[in-house]
Amino acid sequence: MSATDLVLAMTGASGVPYGIRLLETLLDAGRAVHLSISPAGAEVILQETDRHVRLDRFQLADLLGDLGDKAAPRAAQVHYHDYRDFRAGIASGSFLTAGMVICPCSMGTVGAIAHGLSQNLIHRAADVHLKERRKLVLVPRETPLHLVQLRNLAICAEAGATILPAMPAFYTNPQSLDDMVNFVVGRICDQLGVEHQLLKRWGNAEP
Repeated sequence: MSATDLVLAMTGASGVPYGIRLLETLLDAGRAVHLSISPAGAEVILQETDRHVRLDRFQLADLLGDLGDKAAPRAAQVHYHDYRDFRAGIASGSFLTAGMVICPCSMGTVGAIAHGLSQNLIHRAADVHLKERRKLVLVPRETPLHLVQLRNLAICAEAGATILPAMPAFYTNPQSLDDMVNFVVGRICDQLGVEHQLLKRWGNAEP
């Protein structure tokens, strides 16, 4: 446990490439990551990446693919927690972290957080970050949004969460899908205080 550790959760919304790229970036930055994935999140991972992540026998390589020479050090940085495990450290405010991000964040997860329904470890960890006044970043990917969803997002924002929709920018003149993914991931890292070289800053020619 360290005050520089970060919590990353992936839930059942489209946008898995954002979550995977974020995990890679955090590991490249030398951060320890406490990772949890919901069952719906695992289904979306399979749908969008054709990668089968076994929640009961998690292997980092199943999520990230071939890690090559970086497999051992990267695996040591990731602390996986089953979504049902309320005994995990991240379920308690006494467990120090530098923040949490849910990427992608389903609207069902937003609703559970908005109303304090700690139905799984992801909801509980988010609740902990709000009550401890730590950074909580929610990355929804849903369109269009109806009134209940908008109100739930507003409740989360009022409680202290940062709402960071997965909205790529075009002023950077993206040349590939990776460029668009990197923009969103870079903005998430900005919120978490993680240095990166993923995007061009407004007014700068280079990243």
